[in-house]
Amino acid sequence: MEDKNILETLSREELIELIGLYSKNWLAMDGVWFQSIERKFGMDEAMYHDAEAWRRFTVIEAKRIKAFLKLPEHAGIEGLARALKLRFYAHINEDRVEIDGNTLTYTAVDCRVQTARQRKGMPFHPCKSVGLIEYTGFAQTIDDRFTCECVSCYPEITDATCCCKWRFSLNP
Repeated sequence: MEDKNILETLSREELIELIGLYSKNWLAMDGVWFQSIERKFGMDEAMYHDAEAWRRFTVIEAKRIKAFLKLPEHAGIEGLARALKLRFYAHINEDRVEIDGNTLTYTAVDCRVQTARQRKGMPFHPCKSVGLIEYTGFAQTIDDRFTCECVSCYPEITDATCCCKWRFSLNP
């Protein structure tokens, strides 16, 4: 029997399902290491390491997506909208992108991280501080003219209809 790359034997539907599985596995790994530090050293120490990991990872992820999409250096609002839809967790969380002129609002309607912590009886992940690092770094890697602000994110929820909301503004 010829040794084929197994991915080449899968149908389109199976490949899409596998991408979802990979995304869930990656997110589970992210949570497992975080919870290990949280249990042993506390939330502050876990948040420190989470911030440091996201500071580097978000740039790596954005560069790879930018290259995959063949986006120009200044990809603008449309480039960021396309890139956000290809993040590793984009298709396993329910999200929404709204564009108004030079502003893009990204809303995570449902977040697997917070849902899992709630299901396990754990306190919510205080993700605002890390989210600022993550989303700012991602957007500025797609186009360095972006600024990012948190509209709503735990522990500072201002919009109870979602898990978090971020506003990206494209500066001239």
